Amino acid sequence: MSQSLPAILILAAGSATRMRGADKLMQAVAGAPLLATLTRRAQATGAPVFVALPDLGHPRAGALDGMDVTRVPVPDAAEGMAASLRAGVRALPEGTPAVVITPADMPELTQEDFATLLAAHAAAPEQTARGASGSRPGHPVLFPRALFSALLRLTGDEGGRAVLKAHPPRLIPLPDAHALTDLDTPEAWAAWRAMQPD
Repeated sequence: MSQSLPAILILAAGSATRMRGADKLMQAVAGAPLLATLTRRAQATGAPVFVALPDLGHPRAGALDGMDVTRVPVPDAAEGMAASLRAGVRALPEGTPAVVITPADMPELTQEDFATLLAAHAAAPEQTARGASGSRPGHPVLFPRALFSALLRLTGDEGGRAVLKAHPPRLIPLPDAHALTDLDTPEAWAAWRAMQPD
């Protein structure tokens, strides 16, 4: 059954250098490390979930204990986001029709947001799609299977930008700033927490 659904790929192999020693993906969100919370939200859609990690012994891997997800080591993660994209796409089972990709530092993405991207694929299986807040594109991004080979050719730290430029996505509105909120610094985390309801 899982082969009929797109996979969800969470990119969690980056070094998070702007956090000055802390790990943004291990910050508590909804009572668990952000990586665990985001992964559970993705899992709740019923889609198969893949998580790109620096290595399988990393503390981030421990945050996924007990979850039925595929952990994907990225030994060349220092190259940039393309290394994680390549490793994640290579790990997808044959026949996977599409992949929904998001960086792991997106604390506002919900199960419903992931489901909205999955529904966009069901409505237009050959089209790229991208979460947006208003007219501003963000994450997640959905790539159909026809573009997997292009993702496997990416290099450096540009992510999927070149593929999206060649294959402009349909923007999929998500609530509020869900598609745009990524937290890269201690200051950004502090500001975001100050805005959360008690």
